[in-house]
Amino acid sequence: MLRMIWRLTRGYRLRPWASPYLRWRIETYSGVPAEQITFVKFWQFSWQYRRELIRYLKWAARMAGVQ
Repeated sequence: MLRMIWRLTRGYRLRPWASPYLRWRIETYSGVPAEQITFVKFWQFSWQYRRELIRYLKWAARMAGVQ
């Protein structure tokens, strides 16, 4: 799962809230416009949906063959 997080945050590891991919995922899941996602909103979303995010990361890792 940690490898998947590492892959998903490539290029934005120190500021994952700026990642276009993660912004798009948050926007499609929650409806918050990508331009409005800030540090605080990113971490609020991550905490509020942590179970779903963990489930997604496990699924994505299985699909990518990363364990």
